[in-house]
Amino acid sequence: MTQAPTPTADTVRRVVRSLLKSGGGGDPDVRPVTEQGGLDTWWVGTRHVLRLAPDRHAVMRQRRELRLRDLVRPHVGVAVPVSVAHGEWSGGLTCTLDTRIPGTTAAVHDVSAVGEDDLAGLLTGLREVPPRQAEALGVPRLAARSLDALRTAAARAGRQLAEVDEFDAARLTQLTAASAAQLTAPAAVLVHHDLRGEHLVVSADGRVRGVLGWADAAIGDPAEDIAGLATAVGSPAAVRAATLAGYGARPCLRGLWLARGDTVVRLAEALQSGGAAPLPVLRERLRRAWEPILLERVTDLRGED
Repeated sequence: MTQAPTPTADTVRRVVRSLLKSGGGGDPDVRPVTEQGGLDTWWVGTRHVLRLAPDRHAVMRQRRELRLRDLVRPHVGVAVPVSVAHGEWSGGLTCTLDTRIPGTTAAVHDVSAVGEDDLAGLLTGLREVPPRQAEALGVPRLAARSLDALRTAAARAGRQLAEVDEFDAARLTQLTAASAAQLTAPAAVLVHHDLRGEHLVVSADGRVRGVLGWADAAIGDPAEDIAGLATAVGSPAAVRAATLAGYGARPCLRGLWLARGDTVVRLAEALQSGGAAPLPVLRERLRRAWEPILLERVTDLRGED
């Protein structure tokens, strides 16, 4: 497969002019969205974002994402980017020029109590999307992960982190094998599957104004989205939002421990061999996931539906 060229500002300006069919006027102001890494996403002026598919696999994902966003938009209660134009930018590689949702990320502004209502509406809306309609668009169905397998991997990673004073491995003993066995996955629904802080657009007053990054959406375990929110906005806010969305103790606790296990494993991997996210980001995700919540202290899972 031919290597895609590295996008430059001139490349982006040319693509934007082509998409907007504008031959005259000044060149658009463009700059890479550095907080997402790489050169595949660019700000275009103050109103648009250009996203470039870097390879054939990304082309398939981008085309599916455009269709999926139209499907979920009426359900989720928060803004989802709209593609104002799309096409190809290089040798069959696609691109989309999307509207820019005003606001910043959850890494900059904390989510307020009203913002937790917004997140509850997001989780509720995803559950309302008919899975068959999503699958018809090519959205994959993913099996629920084994929480006990993650518990074992996290215990090993926790010991590695303890050796370098990054984490108290004893905290992982809170999740026993018996507890993990009880925290089974609920019925599969449409899940965003990548609800990290960079994908939540938050206003200065703490409202969640929009959700980005729908390329990894799947039919699967809703606890994965609860886990994503735990790393993005903190475990207490994530559990409160999930509870408002109608999820009971089991899926909330399952999401909590998915987040905790994942953050321990990913930080240990990054310290050993590097990772996709910088170490400060991974440490912050771990901190948020391990914020204590009242639910884990008072819940007796016996007989809880």
